[in-house]
Amino acid sequence: MSRIILATTALACLAFASPATAQEMEEPSDPDAADATAADPASDTRNGARTYTPEDFARFAPRNALDMLGEVPGFTVRGENSDRGLGQASANVLINGERITNKSDGVTSQLQRIATDRVERIEIVDGATLGIAGLSGQVANVITKPGGISGRFSYRASFRPRYAEPAYYGGEVSLSGSGDNLEWTVAAANGIGRGAAGGSNAFIYDADGNVLEQRDIRMQFVGDFPRVSGTVKWTSPGGTVVNANANYRRAYEDFREYQDRDLTTGTDLFRRFENRNRGWGYEFGGNVEFDLAGGRLKLIGLERYSRNRSRADSIFDYVDGSPDEGSRFASRTESGERIGRAEYSWDMLGGDWQLDAEAAFNRLDRTAQLFDLDPTGTFVEIPFPNGTGGVTEDRYETILTHSRPLADDLSLQIGLGGEYSTISQTGANGLTRSFWRPKGSLNLAWQPEEGLDISLELARTVGQLSFGDFLASVSLNQNQQNAGNVELVPPQNWELELEATKTLGRWGSTNLRLYARLIDDYIEFIPVTGGLETRGNIDSASLVGMRWNSTFQLAPLGFKGAQLDLTLVLEETRLDDPLTGESRSFGGHQNRRIETELRHDVPGSNWAWGLGVEYNHTLPYYRLGETGFNYEGPAYTYAFIEHKDVFGMTANLTVFNVTDGRAIQDRYVYAGYRDRSPLLFRETQDLSVQPIFNFRLTGDF
Repeated sequence: MSRIILATTALACLAFASPATAQEMEEPSDPDAADATAADPASDTRNGARTYTPEDFARFAPRNALDMLGEVPGFTVRGENSDRGLGQASANVLINGERITNKSDGVTSQLQRIATDRVERIEIVDGATLGIAGLSGQVANVITKPGGISGRFSYRASFRPRYAEPAYYGGEVSLSGSGDNLEWTVAAANGIGRGAAGGSNAFIYDADGNVLEQRDIRMQFVGDFPRVSGTVKWTSPGGTVVNANANYRRAYEDFREYQDRDLTTGTDLFRRFENRNRGWGYEFGGNVEFDLAGGRLKLIGLERYSRNRSRADSIFDYVDGSPDEGSRFASRTESGERIGRAEYSWDMLGGDWQLDAEAAFNRLDRTAQLFDLDPTGTFVEIPFPNGTGGVTEDRYETILTHSRPLADDLSLQIGLGGEYSTISQTGANGLTRSFWRPKGSLNLAWQPEEGLDISLELARTVGQLSFGDFLASVSLNQNQQNAGNVELVPPQNWELELEATKTLGRWGSTNLRLYARLIDDYIEFIPVTGGLETRGNIDSASLVGMRWNSTFQLAPLGFKGAQLDLTLVLEETRLDDPLTGESRSFGGHQNRRIETELRHDVPGSNWAWGLGVEYNHTLPYYRLGETGFNYEGPAYTYAFIEHKDVFGMTANLTVFNVTDGRAIQDRYVYAGYRDRSPLLFRETQDLSVQPIFNFRLTGDF
């Protein structure tokens, strides 16, 4: 693996070295060639930033800011992380120089609601030069302008030949207005999720490889996620800025898996598994920013809440008429988050300073019940220790950040601070603990020559806990149980990242990111008393990797209007197995990913077409009583055709999984812990996913 990373890094370095020749080539003299290369205006550099205007994306006919960012060479939109609280900025997109502080209606949703004619320009700049705490590497700053009242809509539908239910009513409608002092947006949307697989190529084997069962499987997921949201921003004549946002959402999810089980010995049966989840939630947030004592103070508040009810039934129906057998797991979960944050910024000693203070209060309460199906067909509740309870975390953080230029082409950002948290668990074996964790980062941004940006970041971070791991849970579908663990502590990371971005002139742009993480208190499955397992902390783990993301324009080769996007990710992970002590990789980790897409916008027409491949390599997963592989693909291919003016709208039809990617499982289950118990059975599945037809229609009004 290390050799692969080194070889690929060398290949990427060749791409970084080649633009010297490309920049010396003459610009195309004919209009068609000029249009074909218009999507790479990297030569327009202002104060070290690559600057793009709507005209640079004209050939793609984008409908909103997200469409435009999707065509910026070598750039990939990254949203805010899902950590507790708000913390320092982590998304690589700003709007008018401000980070997005809405957690459940994030970057992509906000960008989709900004019409193209409201975008004045997009600046790609190194985050460490912006004076915003936490930002590093390539960051997009979307600069907007007033645009009156306008509306946007997108309609989405999908279907498959077999297994999945069609979805005919996905999309969003939004209306927005903007003036010199007031901006507002309201939106209504329905997110759709459809998943499916099936086939009879599924078997159960004994320890000697003899077939015990053949299974005909049909699985299906149906999800609908309606949402309404709104934002408003007011700027006073004196420069005070007030933002407010709110959203309300619902979730309707159903997963079904039906299996006809043909046994070599014994009674054949039909197994029905159904998991139903219903939920709703809301978020209210806002901030106010104003001048104070020679600096600028920003106060942020946010309240989030969600409630979910779920029920999973697993029932066995025997063909000889024997009484049904089965189990039920039901839960009711409430979770919430309340955040107060203050950011004070000022200039002093030739640099920018920012002092952040944040208090975040997270909570989870869950009631869980386990049932057995009796011979009369009634579910009877049975004891389920440690399944019901609650978890709260009160967290306080403060960080002082200083940003300054060290030279005309070199900038520094350094932040130091820490967090104090108290975690309390109620219910059986309740426990309260407090922690102090240092945090901070050092960022350097260097532009050794025009068109080449290099950044280096060293950071100490604190990871995220899943409160559900504190409580016991079961998976009836896979017959797995988690005992729960009240002694979990957040992992801590040392993170090192080196990123380089090089514009290739008429040929496009390329970005290389090398990164490493040393993790203390990594969370993995560990053994507990009674032969059970739970999620718990182990001493350490590590991850090293690289991500190479490039956009190559093909017009210089004579293929006008065409570009090739390429993303390559390689990672190597290590930990000591908590059961055997042997060194191994992270369980179920995707350690290699390749994505490539060829897009051709036909010159002189409104048509575009494209082809793409997505490949993922997934490592084996590990639990204490089983191990195996569980992945899809591993390669998915797709093709699309697009027309950019269907009565003023853009229509796109994509066929995904053209070459029959599969749903693969190869599972080894042991009679006890896998290092000391005999193999109980092996389960294999090789299921058809089917081609997926996706239709999208977008427009303005």
